[in-house]
Amino acid sequence: MSEGEVFHEKQRLELCAIHALNNVLQERVFTKETADDICKRLAPQCVMNPHRSVLGTGNYDVNVIMAALQSRGLAAVWWDKRRSIQNLCLDKIQGFILNVPSRVSLGFVSLPLRRRHWLAVRDVNGHFYNLDSKLKGPACIGGETELRSFLTEQLSQDVAEMLLVVQKEVDDEGTWLKADDTRK
Repeated sequence: MSEGEVFHEKQRLELCAIHALNNVLQERVFTKETADDICKRLAPQCVMNPHRSVLGTGNYDVNVIMAALQSRGLAAVWWDKRRSIQNLCLDKIQGFILNVPSRVSLGFVSLPLRRRHWLAVRDVNGHFYNLDSKLKGPACIGGETELRSFLTEQLSQDVAEMLLVVQKEVDDEGTWLKADDTRK
């Protein structure tokens, strides 16, 4: 499969959460409008919604991502970074959404600031892809071994976090985790 056949939304405004959702689902499902509607449902009484940027440019939080996935019959499972990536049952996981530190830039000038950024990773026809919306296109990671190395490297950053995107039944049964790992 060529990288041109892999769905990949590119970064616009502060909409990385929406791009990560659509990239992990491999289709354009969510828009700024649907994310804003989710924000309103999560905090209906708030004038300044705590789940997005006050400027209205995006910057959605994890609650929006989790609610969006739930609306599609999916679940987001927080990954405990103290566990080994080897304990993941990759065949039960639809994809990954990571929250990582990201440099801030204005055009070609990189500022000495860091912000949080959502990105997606998933398997498409037997190859795992980094679907970071800041990339020019999807970046092939490789197979399971390369994926585990990539995830381990990403999670080695102090503030990095990872959500497993799974079917609701997989979450309910806990089958995203190998049976020999008893810590849940």
